[in-house]
Amino acid sequence: MKNPPITHPSELYSPVRQWSLLAVLFLVSTSNFVDRNIISVLLEPIKAEFGVSDTLLGLLTGISFAVFYATLGIPVARLADRGNRKIIITLSLTIWSVMTALCGLAQSFWQLALARVGVGAGEAGALPPAQSLIADYFGPTRCARALAIFMSSSMCGYLLGFVAGAHIATMYGWRAAFLIVGLPGLALAVLVHFVLHEPRTLPQFRPLPGSQESLGATFRALAAKRSFVYLVIAMVIYFLIAYGGIVFLPSYMVRVLKVTLAEVGTAYGAVTAAGSIVGTVLGGFVTDRLSKRNIAWLSWWPALGLVLCWPLYEGMLLAPSFAIALTFAGLAGIMLNAAVPAMFACLHAICGSARRAMAVAVVFFFANLLGLGLGPVLAGAMSDAFSAVYGPVGIRYALLIVFVLLLPCAWLLVKSARHVATDVEA
Repeated sequence: MKNPPITHPSELYSPVRQWSLLAVLFLVSTSNFVDRNIISVLLEPIKAEFGVSDTLLGLLTGISFAVFYATLGIPVARLADRGNRKIIITLSLTIWSVMTALCGLAQSFWQLALARVGVGAGEAGALPPAQSLIADYFGPTRCARALAIFMSSSMCGYLLGFVAGAHIATMYGWRAAFLIVGLPGLALAVLVHFVLHEPRTLPQFRPLPGSQESLGATFRALAAKRSFVYLVIAMVIYFLIAYGGIVFLPSYMVRVLKVTLAEVGTAYGAVTAAGSIVGTVLGGFVTDRLSKRNIAWLSWWPALGLVLCWPLYEGMLLAPSFAIALTFAGLAGIMLNAAVPAMFACLHAICGSARRAMAVAVVFFFANLLGLGLGPVLAGAMSDAFSAVYGPVGIRYALLIVFVLLLPCAWLLVKSARHVATDVEA
């Protein structure tokens, strides 16, 4: 008896194979976030060595990384919607690992900034192709929870970079931290090359010549969806807070709460990582259940989470002790990160399968160029301004202002929810 034809790439893989492929992509994303975020725990020794301001530190963590990360994401996503995503991910991983290691060899602030540009350029080719592959590996009915597990890698990477970076920098200096976390990525690139599978190598899943719509048509189709426009603006603000405010929280604890760098790396890193992982995975499962009742929950759920986490972050910054601040940080991390799977699930629901990687890249373009690029610079500039008047506690006032932006972000997600049902596209 003839087997029925395979109509979706997910039918190629057994459950064990699906989860093993997801595990490899999880490791890739973890490496991505280790190399991206390790600099946050190294800011104080870098500042001490090069004698730079918080504004320049914001430039180092923001624009120097985001400018190429954001702009290269669009052409890479264009390739990912038609080309071999395994090759794209392998090359990208190799580039950002080499450039992270080169950060450790920098002899001046501007050499370090240039190396960070290279890290951002390499990492532009990771997340859109990876999310596109996950959608192929798992299919539409299991994609949300797979994405939630995949996204939890962000905090695993943050925790690894935070804890390892703090302890390596304490023992061997900040340059050694960059070298030690960067070089293992080259071995991971070899694993990716031999383990990941690209279903488009099979004839039935190979894009037909001329089947892809023009870039202009893709942008027009996405811009016509009001839910997409509101979602992109909300995610810009989300990234501005996540990268502009949160990147300075370790410095806040060192300066204001008088905690050592190693203590911050271990205690704060562990608490926020646990909160983030729990929030991300829980958010994915809750999103799946709620969206089956009403698709608008793809935007309502993250809006609710952001409203709830705002007073928690404000309480963290006003806490009189490190222990109390850690409690607020853990709870805030759960709520902040529970919003992420829902926002990306909403994105995949409304963009249409032919624009999947491009839609993710468009979000990352605006969210990272403006949120990641300008967020740390603005937060650093406010910290410099307040610190000039109030001393070290000035960084607290700057961060209190940054986290107020959670409220307009939630409002935009509510606006998006009103249009999700009409904008859904298979």
